[in-house]
Amino acid sequence: DREIFLVACLSTKNQIQSLHRCHIGSLNASIVTPREVFKTAFLQNAASIIVGHNHPSGNCTPSPEDIDVTERLKEAGELLGVELLDHLIVCENNFLSLKEKGYM
Repeated sequence: DREIFLVACLSTKNQIQSLHRCHIGSLNASIVTPREVFKTAFLQNAASIIVGHNHPSGNCTPSPEDIDVTERLKEAGELLGVELLDHLIVCENNFLSLKEKGYM
């Protein structure tokens, strides 16, 4: 019933090393900062990350906030040397890849 933001930390061979719940939001919002996301990546010595969150509404269409946080995380990752590979939005019966849809 709430948005949950996850960070998957990957090795240099793109194998998942760990999966962390980064933030739990409200019914329709999750305020995520690059600091929280990349703290997890650094602690796990990740080469890259994939982030994702759910949309309890069942609508996988990315919100302007989803697109904004993806852009900020991509830029931060470039500066910090931890590449953001994708941002997934998961719904009950579907999912959406922001990379696949051209948002990153």
